[in-house]
Amino acid sequence: MSFHFIKPDTKIDFIGLRFYAFALSALMIVIGLVSLGMKGGPRYGIDFAGGVIIQAKFEAPTKLDDLKKSLEATNLPGLVVQQMGQDKDNDFLIRTSTTDETSDAVQKTVTAALNKDFAGTKYAFKRIEMVGPKVGEDLRGKALEAMYYAILLIAIYISGRFEHRWMAAGLMAAGLFAGMTALQYINAPQIWLVFGALAITLVLCFVLKLNYALGAIAALIHDVMVTVGIFSIMNKEFDLTIIAALLTLIGFSLNDTIIVYDRIREIRGQRTDETLNQIINRSVNQTLSRTTLTSGLAFLSVLSLYIFGGQVIHDFALAMLIGIVVGTFSSIYVAAPVIATLTPPEDHGTPQTGAIKTAKAKA
Repeated sequence: MSFHFIKPDTKIDFIGLRFYAFALSALMIVIGLVSLGMKGGPRYGIDFAGGVIIQAKFEAPTKLDDLKKSLEATNLPGLVVQQMGQDKDNDFLIRTSTTDETSDAVQKTVTAALNKDFAGTKYAFKRIEMVGPKVGEDLRGKALEAMYYAILLIAIYISGRFEHRWMAAGLMAAGLFAGMTALQYINAPQIWLVFGALAITLVLCFVLKLNYALGAIAALIHDVMVTVGIFSIMNKEFDLTIIAALLTLIGFSLNDTIIVYDRIREIRGQRTDETLNQIINRSVNQTLSRTTLTSGLAFLSVLSLYIFGGQVIHDFALAMLIGIVVGTFSSIYVAAPVIATLTPPEDHGTPQTGAIKTAKAKA
Protein backbone atom coordinates (compact mmCIF):
# COMPACT_ATOMS: atom_id res chain seq x y z
CA MET A 1 0.00 0.00 0.00
CA SER A 2 1.63 3.23 -1.13
CA PHE A 3 1.40 6.52 0.73
CA HIS A 4 0.11 9.55 -1.17
CA PHE A 5 0.52 13.02 0.29
CA ILE A 6 -1.78 14.24 -2.49
CA LYS A 7 -4.41 11.93 -3.98
CA PRO A 8 -3.38 10.73 -7.48
CA ASP A 9 -6.89 11.34 -8.83
CA THR A 10 -6.70 15.13 -8.38
CA LYS A 11 -7.77 17.10 -11.43
CA ILE A 12 -5.83 20.36 -11.29
CA ASP A 13 -5.73 21.99 -14.75
CA PHE A 14 -1.99 22.71 -14.93
CA ILE A 15 -2.10 23.13 -18.71
CA GLY A 16 -4.88 25.69 -18.39
CA LEU A 17 -2.74 27.65 -15.94
CA ARG A 18 0.46 27.43 -17.95
CA PHE A 19 0.36 30.92 -19.44
CA TYR A 20 -0.03 32.48 -15.99
CA ALA A 21 2.96 30.38 -14.89
CA PHE A 22 4.93 31.45 -17.97
CA ALA A 23 4.16 35.10 -17.17
CA LEU A 24 5.33 34.67 -13.56
CA SER A 25 8.53 32.96 -14.71
CA ALA A 26 9.20 35.68 -17.29
CA LEU A 27 8.66 38.36 -14.64
CA MET A 28 11.13 36.71 -12.24
CA ILE A 29 13.73 36.33 -14.99
CA VAL A 30 13.33 39.95 -16.16
CA ILE A 31 13.68 41.27 -12.60
CA GLY A 32 16.84 39.21 -12.19
CA LEU A 33 18.27 40.44 -15.51
CA VAL A 34 17.52 44.06 -14.56
CA SER A 35 19.34 43.54 -11.26
CA LEU A 36 22.33 42.02 -13.06
CA GLY A 37 22.34 44.90 -15.58
CA MET A 38 22.20 47.57 -12.89
CA LYS A 39 25.13 45.96 -11.06
CA GLY A 40 27.23 45.41 -14.17
CA GLY A 41 26.85 41.63 -14.07
CA PRO A 42 27.22 39.02 -11.35
CA ARG A 43 29.21 39.84 -8.25
CA TYR A 44 32.07 37.37 -8.67
CA GLY A 45 33.81 35.90 -5.67
CA ILE A 46 37.54 35.27 -5.36
CA ASP A 47 37.31 32.01 -7.34
CA PHE A 48 36.28 33.95 -10.46
CA ALA A 49 37.56 37.48 -9.87
CA GLY A 50 40.84 36.63 -8.15
CA GLY A 51 42.03 37.63 -4.70
CA VAL A 52 43.51 36.34 -1.44
CA ILE A 53 42.08 33.90 1.12
CA ILE A 54 43.41 33.74 4.69
CA GLN A 55 42.23 31.26 7.32
CA ALA A 56 42.92 32.55 10.84
CA LYS A 57 42.63 30.56 14.08
CA PHE A 58 42.36 32.39 17.42
CA GLU A 59 43.15 30.73 20.74
CA ALA A 60 40.80 32.91 22.79
CA PRO A 61 37.06 33.49 22.12
CA THR A 62 36.68 36.07 19.35
CA LYS A 63 33.50 37.68 18.08
CA LEU A 64 32.89 37.78 14.33
CA ASP A 65 31.57 41.36 14.44
CA ASP A 66 34.70 42.56 16.26
CA LEU A 67 36.93 40.91 13.67
CA LYS A 68 34.94 42.44 10.80
CA LYS A 69 35.16 45.89 12.35
CA SER A 70 38.92 45.56 12.80
CA LEU A 71 39.58 44.45 9.20
CA GLU A 72 37.23 46.97 7.60
CA ALA A 73 39.69 49.66 8.67
CA THR A 74 42.27 48.13 6.28
CA ASN A 75 40.13 49.18 3.26
CA LEU A 76 40.90 45.92 1.49
CA PRO A 77 38.58 45.65 -1.55
CA GLY A 78 35.79 43.07 -1.53
CA LEU A 79 36.51 42.11 2.07
CA VAL A 80 34.47 39.15 3.39
CA VAL A 81 34.92 37.65 6.86
CA GLN A 82 33.20 34.36 7.72
CA GLN A 83 33.25 32.10 10.76
CA MET A 84 34.05 28.45 10.16
CA GLY A 85 32.44 25.77 12.30
CA GLN A 86 30.91 26.63 15.67
CA ASP A 87 31.44 29.83 17.68
CA LYS A 88 33.77 28.03 20.10
CA ASP A 89 36.12 27.03 17.27
CA ASN A 90 37.30 30.65 16.80
CA ASP A 91 38.21 29.78 13.21
CA PHE A 92 37.66 32.48 10.57
CA LEU A 93 38.00 32.82 6.81
CA ILE A 94 39.17 36.21 5.53
CA ARG A 95 38.78 36.95 1.83
CA THR A 96 39.65 40.00 -0.25
CA SER A 97 39.30 40.50 -4.00
CA THR A 98 42.47 42.53 -4.38
CA THR A 99 44.72 41.47 -7.26
CA ASP A 100 47.10 44.44 -7.08
CA GLU A 101 48.97 43.17 -4.03
CA THR A 102 50.79 39.95 -3.29
CA SER A 103 49.57 37.49 -0.69
CA ASP A 104 52.48 38.54 1.54
CA ALA A 105 51.40 42.19 1.38
CA VAL A 106 47.81 41.29 2.25
CA GLN A 107 49.05 39.12 5.11
CA LYS A 108 51.06 42.01 6.52
CA THR A 109 48.04 44.34 6.30
CA VAL A 110 45.80 41.85 8.09
CA THR A 111 48.48 41.10 10.70
CA ALA A 112 48.91 44.80 11.50
CA ALA A 113 45.16 45.22 12.03
CA LEU A 114 44.88 42.14 14.23
CA ASN A 115 47.92 43.06 16.33
CA LYS A 116 46.43 46.50 16.92
CA ASP A 117 42.87 45.47 17.86
CA PHE A 118 43.51 42.03 19.36
CA ALA A 119 46.69 42.68 21.31
CA GLY A 120 47.41 39.85 23.72
CA THR A 121 45.27 37.36 21.78
CA LYS A 122 47.26 34.62 20.10
CA TYR A 123 46.30 33.61 16.60
CA ALA A 124 47.80 31.76 13.64
CA PHE A 125 47.25 31.74 9.89
CA LYS A 126 46.41 28.16 8.95
CA ARG A 127 46.05 28.82 5.23
CA ILE A 128 46.97 31.61 2.80
CA GLU A 129 45.99 31.28 -0.86
CA MET A 130 45.96 33.61 -3.82
CA VAL A 131 43.93 33.31 -7.04
CA GLY A 132 45.16 35.42 -9.95
CA PRO A 133 42.72 37.22 -12.29
CA LYS A 134 43.66 34.99 -15.25
CA VAL A 135 43.00 31.84 -13.22
CA GLY A 136 39.69 33.33 -12.08
CA GLU A 137 38.69 34.05 -15.68
CA ASP A 138 39.56 30.49 -16.74
CA LEU A 139 37.58 29.04 -13.83
CA ARG A 140 34.60 31.18 -14.79
CA GLY A 141 34.70 29.87 -18.35
CA LYS A 142 35.10 26.25 -17.23
CA ALA A 143 32.18 26.61 -14.83
CA LEU A 144 29.92 27.85 -17.64
CA GLU A 145 31.13 25.03 -19.88
CA ALA A 146 30.29 22.46 -17.20
CA MET A 147 26.75 23.79 -16.92
CA TYR A 148 26.30 23.91 -20.69
CA TYR A 149 27.57 20.39 -21.38
CA ALA A 150 25.36 19.06 -18.61
CA ILE A 151 22.33 20.59 -20.35
CA LEU A 152 23.47 19.36 -23.82
CA LEU A 153 23.90 15.73 -22.70
CA ILE A 154 20.50 15.92 -21.01
CA ALA A 155 18.93 17.12 -24.28
CA ILE A 156 20.46 14.22 -26.24
CA TYR A 157 19.41 11.67 -23.60
CA ILE A 158 15.80 12.89 -23.40
CA SER A 159 15.45 13.05 -27.21
CA GLY A 160 16.47 9.42 -27.47
CA ARG A 161 14.63 8.05 -24.46
CA PHE A 162 11.27 9.80 -24.69
CA GLU A 163 11.00 10.57 -28.41
CA HIS A 164 13.08 7.65 -29.77
CA ARG A 165 14.84 10.08 -32.11
CA TRP A 166 18.51 9.28 -31.63
CA MET A 167 19.22 10.30 -35.22
CA ALA A 168 17.73 13.77 -34.65
CA ALA A 169 19.73 14.04 -31.44
CA GLY A 170 22.85 13.15 -33.42
CA LEU A 171 22.03 15.84 -35.99
CA MET A 172 21.61 18.33 -33.17
CA ALA A 173 25.06 17.44 -31.81
CA ALA A 174 26.57 17.73 -35.32
CA GLY A 175 24.90 21.11 -35.90
CA LEU A 176 26.17 22.30 -32.56
CA PHE A 177 29.72 21.23 -33.44
CA ALA A 178 29.52 23.18 -36.70
CA GLY A 179 28.19 26.26 -34.91
CA MET A 180 30.88 26.09 -32.24
CA THR A 181 33.57 25.73 -34.92
CA ALA A 182 32.28 28.87 -36.63
CA LEU A 183 32.29 30.82 -33.37
CA GLN A 184 35.83 29.68 -32.62
CA TYR A 185 36.91 30.64 -36.14
CA ILE A 186 35.94 34.27 -35.49
CA ASN A 187 37.78 34.15 -32.14
CA ALA A 188 34.67 34.73 -30.03
CA PRO A 189 35.35 35.09 -26.28
CA GLN A 190 34.88 31.93 -24.23
CA ILE A 191 31.78 33.20 -22.46
CA TRP A 192 30.14 33.97 -25.83
CA LEU A 193 31.06 30.50 -27.06
CA VAL A 194 29.07 28.98 -24.20
CA PHE A 195 26.02 31.22 -24.62
CA GLY A 196 26.20 30.86 -28.39
CA ALA A 197 26.29 27.09 -28.08
CA LEU A 198 23.27 27.18 -25.77
CA ALA A 199 21.34 29.34 -28.26
CA ILE A 200 22.25 26.97 -31.11
CA THR A 201 21.05 23.99 -29.04
CA LEU A 202 17.68 25.64 -28.39
CA VAL A 203 17.22 26.56 -32.06
CA LEU A 204 18.15 23.05 -33.25
CA CYS A 205 15.74 21.46 -30.75
CA PHE A 206 12.98 23.72 -32.07
CA VAL A 207 13.76 23.12 -35.75
CA LEU A 208 14.07 19.34 -35.28
CA LYS A 209 10.88 19.33 -33.17
CA LEU A 210 12.59 17.73 -30.17
CA ASN A 211 9.86 19.06 -27.89
CA TYR A 212 10.62 16.89 -24.87
CA ALA A 213 14.26 17.95 -24.91
CA LEU A 214 13.29 21.59 -25.46
CA GLY A 215 10.88 21.44 -22.51
CA ALA A 216 13.56 20.01 -20.24
CA ILE A 217 16.17 22.55 -21.39
CA ALA A 218 13.72 25.43 -20.94
CA ALA A 219 13.00 24.26 -17.38
CA LEU A 220 16.71 23.98 -16.52
CA ILE A 221 17.57 27.38 -17.99
CA HIS A 222 14.60 28.81 -16.09
CA ASP A 223 15.87 27.34 -12.81
CA VAL A 224 19.42 28.65 -13.27
CA MET A 225 18.35 32.14 -14.41
CA VAL A 226 15.82 32.63 -11.60
CA THR A 227 18.30 31.43 -8.95
CA VAL A 228 21.08 33.64 -10.34
CA GLY A 229 18.67 36.59 -10.49
CA ILE A 230 17.62 36.16 -6.86
CA PHE A 231 21.27 35.94 -5.81
CA SER A 232 21.95 39.17 -7.70
CA ILE A 233 19.02 40.89 -5.99
CA MET A 234 20.38 39.72 -2.62
CA ASN A 235 23.86 40.96 -3.64
CA LYS A 236 25.41 37.54 -3.06
CA GLU A 237 28.75 36.48 -4.52
CA PHE A 238 29.12 33.87 -7.26
CA ASP A 239 31.94 31.39 -6.76
CA LEU A 240 32.66 27.71 -7.40
CA THR A 241 30.47 26.75 -4.45
CA ILE A 242 27.45 28.38 -6.11
CA ILE A 243 28.27 26.68 -9.42
CA ALA A 244 28.31 23.35 -7.55
CA ALA A 245 24.88 24.22 -6.13
CA LEU A 246 23.53 25.11 -9.59
CA LEU A 247 24.82 21.85 -11.10
CA THR A 248 23.18 19.96 -8.21
CA LEU A 249 19.93 21.80 -8.89
CA ILE A 250 20.07 20.88 -12.58
CA GLY A 251 20.19 17.20 -11.59
CA PHE A 252 17.47 17.61 -8.96
CA SER A 253 15.10 19.46 -11.29
CA LEU A 254 15.77 17.02 -14.14
CA ASN A 255 14.88 14.08 -11.88
CA ASP A 256 11.40 15.50 -11.27
CA THR A 257 10.98 16.31 -14.97
CA ILE A 258 11.88 12.75 -16.02
CA ILE A 259 9.30 11.33 -13.57
CA VAL A 260 6.59 13.42 -15.25
CA TYR A 261 7.87 12.53 -18.74
CA ASP A 262 7.84 8.83 -17.86
CA ARG A 263 4.23 9.04 -16.78
CA ILE A 264 3.30 10.89 -20.01
CA ARG A 265 4.98 8.18 -22.07
CA GLU A 266 3.29 5.46 -20.05
CA ILE A 267 -0.21 6.93 -20.50
CA ARG A 268 0.32 7.64 -24.21
CA GLY A 269 1.41 4.01 -24.59
CA GLN A 270 -1.99 2.93 -23.28
CA ARG A 271 -3.55 4.50 -26.41
CA THR A 272 -6.40 6.19 -24.60
CA ASP A 273 -8.77 8.62 -26.30
CA GLU A 274 -7.35 11.58 -24.30
CA THR A 275 -5.74 14.58 -25.95
CA LEU A 276 -2.13 15.50 -25.23
CA ASN A 277 -3.23 18.27 -22.86
CA GLN A 278 -5.37 15.83 -20.90
CA ILE A 279 -2.54 13.30 -20.75
CA ILE A 280 -0.08 15.90 -19.46
CA ASN A 281 -2.57 17.11 -16.85
CA ARG A 282 -3.20 13.55 -15.66
CA SER A 283 0.53 12.78 -15.57
CA VAL A 284 1.40 15.84 -13.49
CA ASN A 285 -1.52 15.19 -11.11
CA GLN A 286 -0.55 11.55 -10.64
CA THR A 287 3.08 12.41 -9.86
CA LEU A 288 2.26 15.50 -7.78
CA SER A 289 2.39 13.64 -4.46
CA ARG A 290 5.82 12.20 -5.25
CA THR A 291 7.12 15.57 -6.46
CA THR A 292 5.84 17.40 -3.37
CA LEU A 293 7.18 14.85 -0.90
CA THR A 294 10.61 14.64 -2.54
CA SER A 295 11.00 18.39 -2.79
CA GLY A 296 9.63 18.98 0.71
CA LEU A 297 12.03 16.52 2.35
CA ALA A 298 14.96 17.88 0.35
CA PHE A 299 13.99 21.42 1.36
CA LEU A 300 13.87 20.50 5.07
CA SER A 301 17.28 18.80 4.85
CA VAL A 302 18.90 21.78 3.13
CA LEU A 303 17.14 24.16 5.54
CA SER A 304 18.87 22.36 8.44
CA LEU A 305 22.16 22.78 6.60
CA TYR A 306 21.41 26.47 6.08
CA ILE A 307 20.60 27.06 9.76
CA PHE A 308 23.22 24.87 11.44
CA GLY A 309 25.92 24.45 8.78
CA GLY A 310 27.83 27.64 9.49
CA GLN A 311 28.58 30.66 7.33
CA VAL A 312 31.05 28.93 5.03
CA ILE A 313 28.31 26.74 3.54
CA HIS A 314 25.58 29.36 4.00
CA ASP A 315 25.44 30.55 0.36
CA PHE A 316 25.53 26.99 -1.02
CA ALA A 317 22.55 26.04 1.13
CA LEU A 318 20.72 29.25 0.20
CA ALA A 319 21.16 28.52 -3.52
CA MET A 320 19.86 25.01 -2.95
CA LEU A 321 16.81 26.26 -1.03
CA ILE A 322 15.91 28.71 -3.80
CA GLY A 323 16.61 26.11 -6.48
CA ILE A 324 14.46 23.39 -4.90
CA VAL A 325 11.44 25.69 -4.87
CA VAL A 326 12.10 27.00 -8.39
CA GLY A 327 12.93 23.52 -9.73
CA THR A 328 9.72 22.03 -8.36
CA PHE A 329 7.76 24.88 -9.95
CA SER A 330 9.46 24.37 -13.33
CA SER A 331 8.89 20.60 -13.33
CA ILE A 332 5.16 21.21 -12.98
CA TYR A 333 4.59 24.45 -14.88
CA VAL A 334 7.42 24.66 -17.44
CA ALA A 335 8.85 21.31 -18.61
CA ALA A 336 5.64 19.46 -19.50
CA PRO A 337 3.50 22.50 -20.50
CA VAL A 338 6.19 23.52 -23.00
CA ILE A 339 5.53 20.22 -24.82
CA ALA A 340 1.83 21.06 -25.09
CA THR A 341 2.59 24.60 -26.26
CA LEU A 342 5.04 23.52 -28.98
CA THR A 343 3.04 20.56 -30.28
CA PRO A 344 0.65 21.59 -33.11
CA PRO A 345 -3.06 21.17 -32.23
CA GLU A 346 -3.52 18.54 -34.97
CA ASP A 347 -0.88 16.36 -33.26
CA HIS A 348 -2.45 16.53 -29.80
CA GLY A 349 -4.43 13.32 -30.28
CA THR A 350 -2.88 9.92 -29.50
CA PRO A 351 -2.36 7.26 -32.21
CA GLN A 352 -5.58 5.54 -31.19
CA THR A 353 -7.49 8.81 -31.34
CA GLY A 354 -6.22 9.38 -34.87
CA ALA A 355 -7.29 5.86 -35.86
CA ILE A 356 -10.75 6.43 -34.44
CA LYS A 357 -11.12 9.72 -36.31
CA THR A 358 -10.00 8.05 -39.57
CA ALA A 359 -12.49 5.22 -39.13
CA LYS A 360 -15.30 7.68 -38.47
CA ALA A 361 -14.36 9.73 -41.53
CA LYS A 362 -14.48 6.65 -43.76
CA ALA A 363 -17.81 5.62 -42.31
